[in-house]
Order: sequence, then C-alpha cells, then structure tokens
Amino acid sequence: MSRVVSMIVCLVAVSLAGCGGKMPEDLGATNGALGGCPDSPNCVSSASPSSDEQHAIAAFTIEGDAQAAWSALVAAVEGLERTEVVKNEGGYLQAVQTSALMRYNDDFEFLLDAGAGVIQVRSASRVGYGDMGVNRERIETVRAALVAQGVVAAP
Repeated sequence: MSRVVSMIVCLVAVSLAGCGGKMPEDLGATNGALGGCPDSPNCVSSASPSSDEQHAIAAFTIEGDAQAAWSALVAAVEGLERTEVVKNEGGYLQAVQTSALMRYNDDFEFLLDAGAGVIQVRSASRVGYGDMGVNRERIETVRAALVAQGVVAAP
C-alpha cells in the first residue's frame, strides 16, 4: 500500500513541477535558415534534407503577398491553445506550446524568406525521445489554416 501512495505522491509532484524543460539556446535563424533536428524523432524541420523522412517537413510556399502570409501566420499561431509567442521580429517567430496533461513544452519557429517565397518551419520537443507525431501535426495544423486563407500553397 505504501508503494502505491509513494507513486501517487511522485506523480503529483511531477505534475505540479511540470515537465517543461529548459528553453534550448540554439533556437533562431543562422545564416538565413532555421536549425535542423537532433537524431531523436521528436522534431521536424524544413532545414532537414528530404531524404530524412523522420525529420523533414516542407516549408510553407507563399501565395501572393509575403507580408499578408506572415500576418496570417502570426494570427494562426496566436490562436493555438496553450501557446505563447516568445519572439516576433524581423520575419522570425518563436512560440512555445505546453501540453495539457504533462505540461511538456515544445518550441516551434518560423522564418520568412520573402525572396524565395517561403516560410521555413521547425518544431521540436524539449524533453523526451519520441513525440507521437505532435510536432509534425502542429506544423501541418498551422499550414492548413494558412492554406484555407489562400496565403500559402497546399503541399
């Protein structure tokens, strides 16, 4: 019986403390590109080579005015549940989404490349190894919202 009580106390403590993890220091654009992904399957990035099916995800292809697409992107991200925009400046957007149950924090970022007509994307979990497809789903949810508005092309 005491073992069960100990397990419950531990679970409550973990839940109260959160499992968010520390914000990575390597977020942001370097030489006009977002970062790739680590070997773990809890990240997707348009900077990953297309041969890396586990991590690769297509950038958003802009249709029409790049600033209109960017404004729609910002609004779509701000509308996501449990999401906080950390930085939005100079065509770079960084946000953190917290999971409902375990309070895991995932970082996702976008980089506008108006000259190339794309918005680069990256989404990664701070902790753990797998993500059950959450990071890819997050990016595709934002893409779908922008496709519906006609500001980015369907993949």
